[in-house]
Amino acid sequence: MKKISVLIVEDQSVVREGLAAMLSFSTEIEVVGQAKDGIEAVELAEKTHPDVILLDLVMPRQDGLTTIPILKEKLPSTHILVLTSFAENARVYQAIKSGAEGYMLKDATYTQLLQAIRDVAEGQATLYPSIAMQLIRDINTPTELMYTTEPLTPRELETLRLISSGLSNQEIGKKLVVQERTIAKYVSSILAKLHLANRTQAALYAVDKGLTEHKY
Repeated sequence: MKKISVLIVEDQSVVREGLAAMLSFSTEIEVVGQAKDGIEAVELAEKTHPDVILLDLVMPRQDGLTTIPILKEKLPSTHILVLTSFAENARVYQAIKSGAEGYMLKDATYTQLLQAIRDVAEGQATLYPSIAMQLIRDINTPTELMYTTEPLTPRELETLRLISSGLSNQEIGKKLVVQERTIAKYVSSILAKLHLANRTQAALYAVDKGLTEHKY
């Protein structure tokens, strides 16, 4: 039986090598490469053409959310399984919208990870159980009030786009070159104008309205 070829993309060498060692115990999987960031991931993926790319989100030089659409454009038949420590739904939405077929947390068991790799290799979607439940709750949240008669400012629109990418206020502040407390004010204003309860609903709104691409 043909083995599932896997490329591991993780910036922490201990975690990366640990994953490779762990997966080597499976007779179903062959680790064909290891990359420490998104740029290296694209280069190795083009050389090895893996069945599955096990991808971290937070990495230096080029992060996972930036890397996913690049990989999907260059290797459309390769499947992407996100493996990260971040459970925020905004990151989940953006990763899936960009082309990831699975989203798992690093505290998953060996059995869960193997099954997730099998699933995405077969073209099936897979989500970590707690994330799946949270998505269901968010989808079932009433959205009748997710409209506004008061337009968002350009800065608020840009902040909303970055919220949908899963960035924290601190990370958004660095990108927009403003202080974190200024971003907190933007977020409060966005939630008030859109009649939303939290950042997760804001991320859903941005995805629904096609605000995830930089248009400003």
